[in-house]
Formats: sequence, C-alpha cells, structure tokens
Amino acid sequence: MLETRQKLGLIAGNGKFPFLVLDAARAQGYDVVIAAIKEETFPEIESKGAASVHWLSLGELSKLIDTFKREGVTRAVMAGQVKHKQIFSAIKPDWRLAKLLLALGTRNTDSLLGAVANVLADEGIMLENSTALLEPLLAKAGVLTKRGPSEQETKNIDYGRAGAPPLAAADHGHTRVIAENAGVAVQSHEGTDATIERAGAIMRSLESGGATAMLSRALTVVKIAKPAQDMRFDVPVIGVATIDAMKRAGASCLAVDAGRCLLLDGDAIVRVADEAGISVCAG
Repeated sequence: MLETRQKLGLIAGNGKFPFLVLDAARAQGYDVVIAAIKEETFPEIESKGAASVHWLSLGELSKLIDTFKREGVTRAVMAGQVKHKQIFSAIKPDWRLAKLLLALGTRNTDSLLGAVANVLADEGIMLENSTALLEPLLAKAGVLTKRGPSEQETKNIDYGRAGAPPLAAADHGHTRVIAENAGVAVQSHEGTDATIERAGAIMRSLESGGATAMLSRALTVVKIAKPAQDMRFDVPVIGVATIDAMKRAGASCLAVDAGRCLLLDGDAIVRVADEAGISVCAG
C-alpha cells in the first residue's frame, strides 16, 4: 500500500510569505492545500506545486471550512498579509462569519483572526504558527550586518523600544521611526515600508535652518512584535523592500525583535543593508 502524504492547509494572503511557507512545506514532505484569497493572493501561487489551489473571497468562512474538510486537512497555517481595510470595509461576510463578527467584543484584526482560529479548531482544523516551517528565517539576536548601531542609533533604539509596547498592544505602532531621541512617525495601518517613507517625507519637509539645523536627520527604524504576539498570524516581517524604503527615507539603522520577526528575503536583506551602510540588529 502506498504511504499517504500528510496534508497541510495554507490560507494565503499577499506577498512572498505564502510562497516561502509552500516551498518549506513541500520540502518537508507535505501535500499543501491552498485556500487563496481572491482579493490578496498573487496568481503565481497556481504554478508553485501545491497539491490543490482553491480561490475564495474574504468573508467565505464556510467555504474555507468545507474546502479543507473535503481535502482532509486537519492542520493549517495562515501566511501573507490581508490589508486591514479589506478586512473591515471590503469584506462581504457569509452567515458564519457575520455571526462571528457580531459576537466580537473588539473589532480589530487580532480579535477577528483569533475568533476565526477558534471556529476552525471547533471544526477539527488546527491553525498553527505561521513561522513553524521557517525557523531559519527568524531574526537571530545580535548585530546582523557588518556595522553595528552607533551611539546615537542605540539611543534611538532604546527610545523606540521604551514607548512601543503599549502602542503595539493596542494594535498600533509596530514600527516606530526615531531621530535624535524623538519620534518622527508611528505605524498605523499602512504597513512598515509606508511608515518609513512617511517619516522620510516629514524629515525632508523640515526647514534646514533654525534650531533643528544641527540635529542629525538620519532615521532609526524600530520594529517590534506585540507584547503577546500570536505567531499564528500577523507576524512582523521585513524584506529587501524595507531596506529600499529606508534608503529612500534616509534611515541608517533598523532594529527588530529576535525570534519574532521574519526576514522574508533571508541573507539578501543583510547584503543590501551592508551595501547601503545600514545597520540591522535584533534584540
């Protein structure tokens, strides 16, 4: 009798993250059943070797459950971003999700996805940590680049970390951009790279003279996980695009949480940062 390969469900959002999970799962012998979100998932997912790909819209929770049950999926991971505005403005919930939304005490991304995970578990489908197959890509503690943070950058990091947890706990401020021990920009729902670019625009808008003339315009980016980060979804990620955004904004240092931030492009991030003279560290 032929051995049946174990199945893994993949709820795929946008970006590279789902592709990394798919590759890692296949390399470890899983048959991957993908639930691809029509509004988010890159169409290239169709050609990457999944056992099957099923397209569904945001809000089709019953279809997601029925699909996984029909395919014999009992374990699943969620990978890739689903934009906040999609979840709370563009979503057209089916009866099951509508019932769940009405029962939510707090209407934010974490509470919604946590409730979805509970519903899946009730149906015999366990949602696991999205980084479980990608441990080598989690940031290791220490300085990752050739250059470590300068004295001023270290002060900026300390300032950013000191004020970040309360904001992050409230689902804001996962990225803070600092200059000369002062906050320049705090992430809302626009994402890390857009927050960095906004900080760069703010710095460029400042007058070159006056009291700020002698202050450094170099920005330090601090990206943190939530105090009780649920690694099943909404995992902090950075990529080469983050370093590119930093270069455009005039940022010189990036600090992330060790073990809780995914380096989407692996060693390429460090290489690009080194070429730009940007320090990257994890603590």
